Amino acid sequence: MSLQIASLNSGSNANCYFIGNSSEAVLIDAGLSCRETEKRMKRLELDIKKIKAIFISHEHADHIAGLEVLSKKYQLPVYITPATLRNSRLKLEPHLINAFIKNKTVSIGDLQILPFTKSHDADDPHSFTVSAYGLNVGVITDIGYACKQVLKHFTQCHAVFLESNYCEDMLMNGGYPYHLKQRISGDEGHLSNKQALDLFLKYKAPHLQLLILSHLSQNNNKPQIVEDLFAPHAGTVQVVVASRYKESEIFTLETSTSKLAVKVKPKKHQNQLSLFD
Repeated sequence: MSLQIASLNSGSNANCYFIGNSSEAVLIDAGLSCRETEKRMKRLELDIKKIKAIFISHEHADHIAGLEVLSKKYQLPVYITPATLRNSRLKLEPHLINAFIKNKTVSIGDLQILPFTKSHDADDPHSFTVSAYGLNVGVITDIGYACKQVLKHFTQCHAVFLESNYCEDMLMNGGYPYHLKQRISGDEGHLSNKQALDLFLKYKAPHLQLLILSHLSQNNNKPQIVEDLFAPHAGTVQVVVASRYKESEIFTLETSTSKLAVKVKPKKHQNQLSLFD
């Protein structure tokens, strides 16, 4: 039994994450255009027809920009809270709209998607875990701080997309106006590199195998800074820095009948990202 996961894009320009098994998959957010989503999935040799639903974390444009076209073209159900839908001003086909409720699991084939609340400057923001076969994959980005819900679900993950948005020194010494610096670094903003590392060091589970550091700021962070910060602490966890310009590798999480025997295997493609063994 296995799950495949990939970042199709991660950053303030667009966010879209793929999680699936051999027969079905979901997207968490749809910030890429429909055409770009198709291109990146084709390069990864992923069949877009495997996608059975899209889950939306919140209404900011980098998470929903491609949703209307993608959902309509492939008739994909969209799972979104009423408040997020209202504030997004999306024009979705009514029969494709499905509401989800925090802490209540949604089943898509063998996949179990669990939404949970987070702290971010949106009307009704959520993060998700996607589970199957005893494997848990978290998508935990756009968080101002690691609240109790984030801590609870992070400790259960075998793999996780975790925000590492900004370098504190770059943000504070950069050219952003003061109010924007305060918004980004506040409790409803984004997680810094140091906050992400602290969360990883203090709360990673023994079974955590793969950490995909996500949603890096273009102006206030650099992949090399994140790599240098996490590399000495990776241990047995594979650490990947997701790109804001291209798709990641496909990573396959495998489990035997003993649910603790988990392996992570990257499927080799030309767009390989940094990986610490």
